[in-house]
Amino acid sequence: MTAPLRIPFPVVDEVSRHCVQEEEPETVLIEAHLPGELDAGRLRKAFLEALRRHPRVLMREAPGPWYRRRYEWELTDEPDVEAVSFPPPGPGSLQGARSRAMAVAPPLTASPPIRLEVVTAPGDTESGAGGGAGGGADGRAGIVTGTALLLTLNHTALDGPAGLRILATTAEIYGGRDNSAAAPPVRPSGTPRADAPDTPSPWASPARVARGAPDPPPGPRRGNGLLHTELPLPHRPKGSPYTVNDQLMVATALTLAHWNREHGARVRPLRITMPVDDRPRDATMPIGNGTRLVEVPFSPEELDTSDLPALLHRTALRTRALKALPRPQLGHGAVLLTAPWGPVTARGALTRALRRAAAPWMSTTLLSNIGRIPYPLDFGEGAGCAHAVWFSAPARMPRGLTFATASTAGRLHLAVRWSRALLGHDDGAHLRDLFAHHLHSTEATP
Repeated sequence: MTAPLRIPFPVVDEVSRHCVQEEEPETVLIEAHLPGELDAGRLRKAFLEALRRHPRVLMREAPGPWYRRRYEWELTDEPDVEAVSFPPPGPGSLQGARSRAMAVAPPLTASPPIRLEVVTAPGDTESGAGGGAGGGADGRAGIVTGTALLLTLNHTALDGPAGLRILATTAEIYGGRDNSAAAPPVRPSGTPRADAPDTPSPWASPARVARGAPDPPPGPRRGNGLLHTELPLPHRPKGSPYTVNDQLMVATALTLAHWNREHGARVRPLRITMPVDDRPRDATMPIGNGTRLVEVPFSPEELDTSDLPALLHRTALRTRALKALPRPQLGHGAVLLTAPWGPVTARGALTRALRRAAAPWMSTTLLSNIGRIPYPLDFGEGAGCAHAVWFSAPARMPRGLTFATASTAGRLHLAVRWSRALLGHDDGAHLRDLFAHHLHSTEATP
């Protein structure tokens, strides 16, 4: 019998593995809503075939002695566990699936490190309570019908764009229809500048999100709280030098400045982490953690302004310059830290110690914008195309708060996710409403 193929952990995977915490698991949740229903047997077969088509999905962490120099992924031909489940339908079924995604990560020791929960005719209201329901800040609340697909990824192994690619392949196999990615939108022309004007110093200690009123933990695993909401896509004049992503970035900065003012926090610069993904979206897309992280700074002075067009223009210059800079995914320090100079146990202890020491300089929050969902996610006759897709990124301390956005069918789908050690459900709802308000303020009148 041939031994399974092993692949050393890339830098991002290894750093994430060193910092695993059971109390606040690092999961990515993708939630897609379909108007119709799915056949359980067909979906299981389609999902399994999608896993087989994409290398580095059917894998598990290989066992090894404490003194090994590398963590390794062990590729498998078949899943070790059933990855697709169908919770009993009824009130609370959707909320229950969301709560599991926030509290329990798919194990790395069983292939694949992802799970798909299929909630049929959930019946939950989109404005529900608790730490995980959604709600329309613009009043678009109602009963969830059809089918909700909840794909939970262990972020040590996979990221959001990789999960979307797997879902698109599943839809294509299940429905027999083309689910190729649409062409990316046209961005403003021009050569990115090497620097942006008046960029705040990257060495200043950034603001932290002010503490709210955390709810009591629901169990031994604190996990994250989550709110979904649906908003109109922000308008911008045709030919604007800034993008919707820049509007979202400004809205995030204004939201946090507003929140911290309300809570009497010390005024400091903000730094917002922004994932950038340059991978192709077709079937050749490399699966794994493929995004690189850049940090967008904002000074207190530029956020205390009524000249939003100028702030949007500066932000556009700043984000384009940062995207154009060649940089390893987590920076040069992470590359040195994950070099195999010693056992993984020793390097892991050092990584955790450095993470704690660097906590005051970690960015204030993370804004992850996938933009327009590039795939139709068309599951064919009977199930239909996804009309709403949310995804959310982990919100571990010391950041404790993330915003994630995607657009589907001309609507913006926002997920606000927070650490239960920092914020409570009412805090999350207030931050959601602040975000909607400030995003609307970035619009130019049509």
